[in-house]
Amino acid sequence: MTTGTPTPPPGPPRGRGRVRDDGPDQGRPEDARLEQMATSARARATGPRRTVRLPGGRLLNAGRGAGRAVRHGAAATDERLRRRWFGGRLDHVTPLGWTLVGLAILAWVLAVVLGWVELALVAATLLAVVLLCILISLPAHRADVELVVDPLRAQIGDLAQAHVVLTNPSRRTMLPSLVRLPVGDDEQVIPVPLLRRGAQHRTAFPIDTPRRGVIPVGPATTVQGDPLGITRRTVTFGGAQHMHVHPRHITLESGAHGLLRDLEGEVTPELSMADIDFHALREYEPGDDRRYVHWRSSAKHDRLLVRQFQETRRSHLGVVVDTDPAMYRHGEGDAETAIAVAASLMVQSITDAQEASVVCGEAFATRTTIPLVLDALTAASLGRVDLVRGARRVVQQAPDSSVAVLCTGPGRAFLEIQQCLGEFETEVHKVVVVVDPVSDPSLRRLRGLSVLTIGELADLGSVTAGLVPA
Repeated sequence: MTTGTPTPPPGPPRGRGRVRDDGPDQGRPEDARLEQMATSARARATGPRRTVRLPGGRLLNAGRGAGRAVRHGAAATDERLRRRWFGGRLDHVTPLGWTLVGLAILAWVLAVVLGWVELALVAATLLAVVLLCILISLPAHRADVELVVDPLRAQIGDLAQAHVVLTNPSRRTMLPSLVRLPVGDDEQVIPVPLLRRGAQHRTAFPIDTPRRGVIPVGPATTVQGDPLGITRRTVTFGGAQHMHVHPRHITLESGAHGLLRDLEGEVTPELSMADIDFHALREYEPGDDRRYVHWRSSAKHDRLLVRQFQETRRSHLGVVVDTDPAMYRHGEGDAETAIAVAASLMVQSITDAQEASVVCGEAFATRTTIPLVLDALTAASLGRVDLVRGARRVVQQAPDSSVAVLCTGPGRAFLEIQQCLGEFETEVHKVVVVVDPVSDPSLRRLRGLSVLTIGELADLGSVTAGLVPA
């Protein structure tokens, strides 16, 4: 039997990373920490792209947003330095001007170090050009800009113009400049020639009105600087003017708005003597009923005077517009036709001195004037809409509605139409105007509703009889 010294178990590796093992539970927290650090390093090396949050609060991709972050930070730093060192007096110097100054300084340093006279001449030339451009732009030129949009309310296809008048009220001659004027999604750049003291420059350009909408015009901004682009001064004048391009509308037959609700709440399409009340006296006109001649007042004033009556009945038209293009056969085009139908009904109702309310998406107007109603319809946007909520809004604002009209497309389910118009009272005459270009104009009665089908806006005049109850 062979005996020998037992081989000791292998100990921990020697080196800087050696961990002393004094017991069965010693060193484990350190091993866990090292393992966690290794796992984090592998995740950073092989994991997905990281994101960093800059002090400005914007979340940028570490791979593609770092360049933008550096440029943004450099621009902000440059702005702070100019404000701090120069008191904002050199804010009109462009990045090109500062780049030339930096090149001039670099050329001057190299000329001193290398002893090259040519680099010194380059530095002097660059500095002279920058200083000359700065002197040209001092002091700041002051100009007055007047913007007039005519008209502020137009119809689709109407001619509209914007007039810009720039005046030089200073004693100095104003160098050629530019006027930048945003018009909707575009921008008009107006060149302005040299203007002497008190001189004016007038210009006008058309504004296209191809479709319904609100077109912001302005504010006007003047841009003045030197020909090399080393300095640039921008001044903004006033605010933006909003031009409303109203939806199309046609003239309908007067009085074709259905039921009349009198002051006692009774609903009837007829007009009786109980629905009128004495209002004032006026001079007799041919065709007036002689029974209404007020003889005592006529004898006193030596001319025939008749009683003028005022109707005590009330008629209120409530219109709900379906602005969801998915419900129409041709999408947005037919949805615009539905808005045009609502505009025609509202305009004719107000023209007939009858009250009306309309809800079109988020836009709402009630008991107001024709321009304001059309402005509300102009600002309406297309998209999904809750018709029941819109009908409830009309009922809340106009509980005395006598006729309810829903303008929609063939894609809207009949159950949804019934739910919408069901928000109105039972005695209210309910009408559905369906815009369907592939169908012939028609009028039919269906489950207590008058269903009008039109292909285009011009067909509305031939089926307005559906607005009157049978």
